[in-house]
Amino acid sequence: MPMLPNYRRCLCCRKVDHKSAFWRVVRVFPSQQVQLDQGMGRSVYLCPNENCLQLAQKKDRIGRSLKTAVPAEIYQTLGQRLVANSTMVHHTDSDNAAQKTAFDAAGG
Repeated sequence: MPMLPNYRRCLCCRKVDHKSAFWRVVRVFPSQQVQLDQGMGRSVYLCPNENCLQLAQKKDRIGRSLKTAVPAEIYQTLGQRLVANSTMVHHTDSDNAAQKTAFDAAGG
């Protein structure tokens, strides 16, 4: 069954979603350099969650799919994005709770 345009599959959990929901890791052509997000060449997609990132690193799924070695900096950068994303979500949840409390206190 063909996938819809702009939909991709996670390398680890096999979830299908719009490509903007994933991290993209690219083996750039012709330099064979591995980088994140942009560039032309062979690419894989990964869910932005801890389980998929750990599995990809532990079993070298990105390296095997791209048929090249993946620098440790790629995993470090993805780990930093994961931490930044979870911090941002946490702040948003606490901000919403603070706004609700202020709204309730104002008699809303």
